[in-house]
Amino acid sequence: MCGIAGIVAKSNVNQDLYDALTVLQHRGQDAAGIVTCQDGRLNQRKGNGLVRDVFHTRHMQRLQGHMGIAHVRYPTAGSSSPALAQPFYVNSPYGISLAHNGNLTNSAELSQELFQSDLRHLNTESDSEVLLNIFAHELQRLGKLVPSADDIFEAVSGVHKRCRGGYAVVAMIANYGVVGFRDPNAIRPLVYGKRETPAGTEYMLASESVALDALGYTLVGDVAPGEAVYITHDGEFHIRQCAEKVNWAPCIFEHVYFARPDSIMDGISVYKSRLRQGERLAEKVLRERPDHDIDVIVPIPDSSRIAAQSMAAVLGVKFREGLVKNRYIGRTFIMPGQSARKKSVKQKLNAIGLEFKGKNVMLVDDSIVRGTTCEQIIEMARDAGARKVYFASAAPPVRFPNVYGIDMPSATELIAHGRSVEEIRTEIGADWLLYQDLDDLLDCSAEGNPNISRFECAVFNGDYITGDVDQAYLDQLEADRNDSNQAAKNASAGDGALIGLHNDVS
Repeated sequence: MCGIAGIVAKSNVNQDLYDALTVLQHRGQDAAGIVTCQDGRLNQRKGNGLVRDVFHTRHMQRLQGHMGIAHVRYPTAGSSSPALAQPFYVNSPYGISLAHNGNLTNSAELSQELFQSDLRHLNTESDSEVLLNIFAHELQRLGKLVPSADDIFEAVSGVHKRCRGGYAVVAMIANYGVVGFRDPNAIRPLVYGKRETPAGTEYMLASESVALDALGYTLVGDVAPGEAVYITHDGEFHIRQCAEKVNWAPCIFEHVYFARPDSIMDGISVYKSRLRQGERLAEKVLRERPDHDIDVIVPIPDSSRIAAQSMAAVLGVKFREGLVKNRYIGRTFIMPGQSARKKSVKQKLNAIGLEFKGKNVMLVDDSIVRGTTCEQIIEMARDAGARKVYFASAAPPVRFPNVYGIDMPSATELIAHGRSVEEIRTEIGADWLLYQDLDDLLDCSAEGNPNISRFECAVFNGDYITGDVDQAYLDQLEADRNDSNQAAKNASAGDGALIGLHNDVS
């Protein structure tokens, strides 16, 4: 999962892009990058680390220009190196920078096409670089000295015809403007907005509406499935449908875990969807154990707090903040390597004994992926004196890997893969384990926008919406994502680090 932003304004955009990335930091902590354009010259700074660590005053001073794009990244195949930090750049045609959130499921096939047919060179194994070169090739084959909005949209149409998977993209064409587009299934999110200034109207694209809010932009709407937005360098706004067949099916895991609760995606309030998740969990408790003995409901901070609050309200049970989070530890879901995740859980959370001692505690989390975190937290609750420890997940069992841009582990590392709920309960050491039903989860989001009839939820049911994911693909994914293989991949990725830094502003 990554966060992207693009701005076309009437004054320098460097500070606004920086601020947008800080708001989107939850979507990626591995690397960050900004590219701006001034008088046809592209200015770039990118590198590994948090936004605050990548950009310093000397970098910001050189990121001049009235338009630019930005990116925060976490690795979707486990590798991490400066060479993979975005935005990526190609000089032909025009000079194009691109930032991408998602994953192409036919990346290997496209890489061969780019080399053999399009005669383009790829410097990394990143599918984002593949997507950039596909877009560049589609523009170049039009043979226009000065591309029009129609040309931009025709190139995006070419991307949709060739690329499969989930992708939300912002790209900047030197001297001409910023373009944003979304895959034909709208799996990955992208919104746009505007703000009025004395100098004129300014436009912004971002992964989440909260980034627009923070910078004073008014949310206009979502980029629709297969749609593209093009804003010229002087502020002309264009929008067009660029795909022949579309299907609005956003990723349900955005509402479960990734998105900030104060964001609105595809017309759906993430906050309200999580409130409804807690209500549905409470209803399931009353169905399964109407005479339950829960004394207190404790959220596992932060993304489960809203669901836990509404669950407690419906059940009439006390809600307590029994776990205190160290906010200087990153999200364990994003951390590569099982040993790093195990170590970080104990550094990240500490139990307040008064809220556990002698009580039957219902812990609530947004989801259970590997089971490492919840197993340790259950142990922590017992050590704090809990009489019984129950566990509720606001999402159904995660049984299948994600292929559209979320770095879910390989299938064999998913605790729910091939296990029953009772077997999972035993594995994590809970006295009672409660999962959200899939239909209930989907209803929680669909209620916010009845125009969306389907969500991408393959991690729960194995139904991959693009229709091109077979067992051979999943087997290769297993090999790429298995934790035991990551040390070698990280080492090889580091070999190209200097190449990726040549264009950095120092």
